[in-house]
Amino acid sequence: MDNGGAVPGSGDAAVQAAEERAKLTRHLNLPQFTDLPIPADTANLREGPNLNDALLALLPLVGVWRGEGEVVYPTLDKTHKFGQQITFAHDGRPFLSYEARAWLLDDDGNVIRPAAREVGWWRVQADDTIELLLAHNTGIVEIFYGKPRTQTSWELTTDAVVRTASAKEVNGAKRLYGLVNNGDLAYVEERAMVGQDLQPHTSAYLTRVVG
Repeated sequence: MDNGGAVPGSGDAAVQAAEERAKLTRHLNLPQFTDLPIPADTANLREGPNLNDALLALLPLVGVWRGEGEVVYPTLDKTHKFGQQITFAHDGRPFLSYEARAWLLDDDGNVIRPAAREVGWWRVQADDTIELLLAHNTGIVEIFYGKPRTQTSWELTTDAVVRTASAKEVNGAKRLYGLVNNGDLAYVEERAMVGQDLQPHTSAYLTRVVG
């Protein structure tokens, strides 16, 4: 894929690092309809429209990631394991589309049932401020703001949380995403909900499967 010419400053290093991390997944992409009259989403920087320059701070996230994590909270009787797939894709415009799907696992790693789902949009402003809009299947809608901490880590905190009448009480959240080891994706999330203060809730370690 043509990245639109030379990328200024640290962007060059980010592109090169993404190429190295994607040796095993560069030939894979999202399943696509081929008859759309507009650009389809791509989770592979080598295919489809060029990544918008406004998204260079998020470039390492583009792809599909899959792995496992844990859920903890004072209101839970024990730590729960889950599997998860996260997709970061784009269509050439200055935002990433985002989807996360999870499934509960037993202690032996067997799937119990589908779990949390969330969809949203990552938008980057001229000063590198990240706006993240998330909608959850549980009746929660959140707006996060954040900044890149480094070329490969991003921290976001909720600015607003809206709940439907049937949703549980959620008052705030904080997330930290980062590439670790050989380019795997890890994140931790803190949540304030059901009468509890902001504290660790979920964490996961994911490997790239597309892009």
